[in-house]
Parts: sequence; structure tokens; C-alpha cells
Amino acid sequence: MTEGPLHGVRVIEFSLIVAGPFLGMNLADLGADVIKIEPPEGEPRRHVGVVPGTSKIFQWVNRGKRSLQVDLKNPAGLAMVHRLVAQSDVVVINYRPGVPQRLGIDYETLSRIKPDLIYANISGFGPEGPLARDAAADMVAQAYSGAMAAAGKVDDAGAPEMIGGISLGDTAAGLAGAMGVCAALYHRALTGEGQLIESSLVHATMALGGTNTMREATTDAAARSATIEKYAEVRRSGGTYADLIRARTEAPVQRRGANYWAGYNARDGALVFSANTPPGRAAVRRVLGFEGLGDDDPAIDPRAPGFHEMVIRERDAIRARLRERTVAEWLAAFRAADAPVAPVLMPEEVADDEQATYYFQDLEHRVTGPERQVKPIVSMSRTPTHIRFTSDMMGEHSEEILREFGYETGDIEELKLAGAFG
Repeated sequence: MTEGPLHGVRVIEFSLIVAGPFLGMNLADLGADVIKIEPPEGEPRRHVGVVPGTSKIFQWVNRGKRSLQVDLKNPAGLAMVHRLVAQSDVVVINYRPGVPQRLGIDYETLSRIKPDLIYANISGFGPEGPLARDAAADMVAQAYSGAMAAAGKVDDAGAPEMIGGISLGDTAAGLAGAMGVCAALYHRALTGEGQLIESSLVHATMALGGTNTMREATTDAAARSATIEKYAEVRRSGGTYADLIRARTEAPVQRRGANYWAGYNARDGALVFSANTPPGRAAVRRVLGFEGLGDDDPAIDPRAPGFHEMVIRERDAIRARLRERTVAEWLAAFRAADAPVAPVLMPEEVADDEQATYYFQDLEHRVTGPERQVKPIVSMSRTPTHIRFTSDMMGEHSEEILREFGYETGDIEELKLAGAFG
């Protein structure tokens, strides 16, 4: 297979959990040689699965990498890592602020060893501001960015509930970091300069929710001020988070097409419409057997009294109609009419869906056996991307890596005896 676009780029990754590993995983998918440095006992996510030494979450974000379990508090271990960095191009790290400095793997230290080093750091809140040294996990990023409230999920007690099923802040920060590394490699090719790259969970999550968080004077004058006052009223009265969410979402529907950008139950499952144009909504209506223009009729004013009630009546009619047939039956009819619709798949069903073969790659893990993972997030015609291999087990590649960096058999034995690596 043709090598990926980052073939020849060597990455040393100091990472835990998801954000840093996801950054490194994307670089590996692009062809980089990624060497993950773990603590002697292994990265924590190795130890949360049914098989000792690996887990599904570890296998996901650490595919295509080789690993070394190193004691960075051991002078011999730290010296070994410094030697690896001196012969590498990129460092990826997502340790808590202050930890890299204590361990001797911060940007200032490593850039003295390798002046043209590209160093990608992921933190919780970023390098600036009063919370710069605070730790943050994905839930914190969702909460602080406004994404959690924008999703509007509330638990049984009326308290916030995180957006589940996706590590939103972790993956956003990891993708941002991977983009930064690729841009920095291009800059270095032109100038010979390395640099420090910063990404954070909170900042990246805010960026994804830009329309919710941005300020724009004209629109804000019409809507934001009233919403902020509603929040203030809820807080003055001692209301709950659920009350704040209701205050944000209780406004009557005043836009066209609300019923056609929504999810519904069929007889045996669920589907969604994503009809955000009049032609798309017309196609949905034709299949449903609904006559007329509905709320796309130019004679209807969305701001007029009674519009909201009309939308609700139409929604109830759509709900009743869709319950009459199965998801498969509706999909066949909607697709034949070129209407924008999709089934709602349960996560355990995705890999076996008819479309999935175009998104997944089959692999073989030497311990856990066959696995199917989502392919690299981008495909390229001249330098194809692919998952190079599955995640490794502890110690599987240790000696191989060290030999590539110039260590002889005797050197490796000495490092073992010194407790530098496992």
C-alpha cells in the first residue's frame, strides 16, 4: 500500500485517556510513526477492559502506534526519552499543566534538545486566563463551553446531563491539535522552524458551538437580551437548571420547516428529517400524503398569531402518519422521492449497516482477535490514509523501538536493569 502523507514523520506521544491519544491516532492514520510513552504500569485506559492490558477505548485511540513503558522519574528513563526526542519531529502531550515541567518533558526543555521540534500540547482550559492551570475533562469542557446547555439534556432531578456517546471536547481538541501539527510541519519545511502548538478541551468545544456562543450585535439585540433576562428571573426565583433550559427553549416556534428538521418514531424504530430547504420539505410532504405548501406558503407569516399552533398540529399529524409503517418501508419511499431522511441507528448496529463497509476497516488484534474500526477521518487519492495496525500490548515493541534509535543489546539490558523501561 502507498504510504500516507506523513510517512517519515516521527512522533513521540506522552498521552492519557482520549484527547492526546486521539491527536496521535490521527497522525498515525496519516502515516506518521507514532511512539507512545506510557508510565511503567501502562496507560490507565489499558486496564478498563475485559482483557488484561487492553480495552476497546484503548484500542480505538491507540491504533497504529507502538509503545514504550518508561519511568520518567528515573534519570535513565528520562535520558532515554530525551534521546528519542532528539531524533524525532513532533511531540504530543496532554498531561495536566505543570506536570511536563516536573518530569522534564516540557517544551522549553525538549526544544533545547531539538530546536526545530514541533510540540503539540493539549490542556483543559488553554495557556491563558485565570483557569489556565486547572484540569478539565470532557464533561467540564461540555459544561464550560455552553455545549451541554445547548443540547438541553436534563436528568431526573432537573440537573445537567452530559452529551453522551461522544467525547466532544477530547476529540475536538485532538483534531485541532492534529491540524496544527500538519500546518507546523508545512511551516517547518519552508523555514526550518519548529514551534509550540496549543489546543484545549474548552476552547475546541466552544469553537464547535460557534453559533451558540458568538456575539453579533443585530441578532443579539432581537433575541439575546430577552433570553439573558429570562435566565436572571429564573435565578432570582431560585429555579433549577431545568428551569433555565425551559427558559431558553420555551419560545413559540417562529421559523419555517421546524417539523422537517426533527426526529420521529416509525412502527419499529426512529428516523429523522433533515429538510432545511423548501424543495426538501415538499418531497417529504409528498411522501406523507400531505397537500399544500404548509408553513412554506409565502402567505403565512411565521410571526403571526396562530403559527405556533399550526406547527404543533402538523407535527402531531406527522407523528401519527409515521407510526403506520416500518423504518425500512418509509426509507424506501422517502429515498425514491429524493427526500432528506435517515434512520436513527443504535451505536451497536452501526458497524453492520449497509453503508458501514465504506467507513470501516477490518483488523486483527493479536490478543483480542478480529476488530472493525472506523477508517481515518480523511481519505486522500495520492497518499492514501489507512489504519496501519491495531494497538499493541505492553512491551510488544520496546526493544524494536530502542534499536531503531541506535541502542545496542547491551545498552537495552542496562536500561532494563536500571528500571528505565518495562
